[in-house]
Formats: sequence, C-alpha cells, structure tokens
Amino acid sequence: MNILDSAKEKISSGGRLERDEILALYEDNDLLYLAESARRVKESKSGKKIFYTVNRHINLTNVCSANCPLCAYQCRSGDNRAFTLELADLEKNLFLIPSSLFLKEIHIVSSLHPDKNFDYYLNAVLMVKKILPHVGINAFTPVEIVNFSKISGKSFSEILRELITAGVTSLAGGGAEILSDRVREIICPKKCSASEWLEVMRTAHNLGLRSNASIMYGHIETIEERVDHLLKLRNLQDETGGFMAMMLFPFHPENTELGKKFNLRRVGSWEDLKMLALSRLVLDNFDHFKAFWIMLTLPIAQLALSFGADDLDGTIGEEKIIHAAGAKSSAGITREALKKIISECGYQPVERDSFYNELGS
Repeated sequence: MNILDSAKEKISSGGRLERDEILALYEDNDLLYLAESARRVKESKSGKKIFYTVNRHINLTNVCSANCPLCAYQCRSGDNRAFTLELADLEKNLFLIPSSLFLKEIHIVSSLHPDKNFDYYLNAVLMVKKILPHVGINAFTPVEIVNFSKISGKSFSEILRELITAGVTSLAGGGAEILSDRVREIICPKKCSASEWLEVMRTAHNLGLRSNASIMYGHIETIEERVDHLLKLRNLQDETGGFMAMMLFPFHPENTELGKKFNLRRVGSWEDLKMLALSRLVLDNFDHFKAFWIMLTLPIAQLALSFGADDLDGTIGEEKIIHAAGAKSSAGITREALKKIISECGYQPVERDSFYNELGS
C-alpha cells in the first residue's frame, strides 16, 4: 500500500494521520475528497450545528517594539497612525458598545507597547470586567504573555494567575504564525520563540485556562513546516486538552515589509479550503474549527462550512490588525446576517459563549 492509500484508509477507519501521509494528501490536491472527509469528521462531532457568538474586538494600542516584517498594524510612538487607549478611553468605548446586553465575549489583543507596564493591561481587564461582568474575556496571545513576563520579571504562571483573577476567562490563540524558529527569525524575530508559545499554552491549560490555537500560512514557510506546526498543536492537545478551537489565518501581504521583500501575494481560495480541510483531518483531537470570516471574506467563510469548519466566530464590531494588512472584509456583521449565512448552507445556527455552551439559535 502506498502512502496516499494508507492515508485514505486511515481517514476511512478513523485512524491518526502521520507526517508523510499528511504531506501525501496535500500533494494529491484532491480538494473534493478532502472536503467530503473533513465534513464527515465535523458532522461526527457537532452534527449540523454551526456556532457563532456575539463578540467585540478591542485593540488597546498599535505602538509596538517588535517591528515584525509580517505586520502592517504596528507603528512607533510619534507616528501619525499611532494610538493607545488609556483607561478612560477604554471605559468610554465599553459604554458605547451597541447591544451590550447580547454581548457574550470581549476579545483583546494588542501590540507590545515599549512604555506600558503589565499593570496597564491588567487594569484594562479589570475595567472590562467591571463594566461588562456577564461577558467572557478572551484576551492576550502567548506573544503578549511572554512580553508581560519580560517587562514584569514574573513567570508565565504568575502572569496568567493574575490575569485570571482580574477576569480573563480564556487565552487568545494568535501569535503562533508558524511554530518554526527558522521562519520566526525572518517574519517576527522579536516575538517569542516557538517553544515559548507552546509553553505559555501548556502553562495556561494546566491552570485551567482554555484557549484557541492558530496557524498563519502563505508566506515564506514550507509545506513541511505547516505540517510540523499542526503536529505540535496535536501533541500539546494530547497532553493538555486545553484547546477549544483552531483558526487558520491566510497571510495578507499588502502593506507589509515581508510582502514587499519577498514579492508575496495572498494565496487563493483553493489553498484556504485545502488547508482547512486537511487541518480538520490532522487535528483529530480538536472539536471546533473557525472559518474566520474577517480573514477569508464572508463568501469563502460560508463555503468553508462544507470543508470542516463549524464556527463562524462572531459579530466582531471593529477590527484593526488584519485590515491594516489589506483585508477587504467589513469590520463587523450582525447576528441576523450570520444566522442567514449559516442557514443558507443547510446548517443549524447555534449561538454560543466562549466555551461552546449553547445559548439558542
């Protein structure tokens, strides 16, 4: 039996795919086979349900000391694009959120501000918790946790414990990019290492703090490095069980130094859907996969529901990081529009909280 046949036999029988089999499936490029297989796995876990949530993104600042070539969002202090929300600004913004009674989650990610200490971020969480006590707070990536540790002199565990006490209910899954130090040295050399990203997640999970996971593909990484990234996530999930959902981010090269240096173009929808379906098959210990519509565009995110995704994320409201890199999607969407998109595909829309507790249709 050749490697491709072995991979398909495992998919049929529910076996676990190995590295060479995953690569063979990628190179085979049979998108319809991958779609059918991934959809079958998705429906074995969540049936005809597709999840969504009423959430809001908050970016505290775009002033950053990392200056990553992959990022179009960051800027230096004094730049005319620079902004930083002080606590009074944050308080005002929180009170202005429309339909806050329906809100289920606040998502907070930002930059590595060179002049803000850990207390600034901790107080931001406390502010959200004070004004919106009923809302889950999905906040900060492992990249930010590593930065908090460096600027405070505290361990990952100490940082995470303080954030939990302040009101953080789950950890954001971004910043993973590709979990290869070769790649990270080029695309984000001042961010945390691959091992640090994984160790923050391991520590968070062991403290009972659940999180999402992610991959950013379509830049300078090899296909082998993409597969190795997925296997590292699968191994950590075997160990901790702390990941709730997987998110796949195609790289948006427009307005980035990385895009200009390597003459990069946004990968196509075929690649988006192939990576989603293949990831669903590889990450057999993940229950949920997000079609992050703000990255993919709504039409492709809708199609992704037939390629293994079971979650359209949420209403979002305002998002700056991805749009700075050239994303053309709208900044927000209504819950009614999300429900319509799901229903058109023959699926059942289900509103959820941060932990996939079902709240109704």
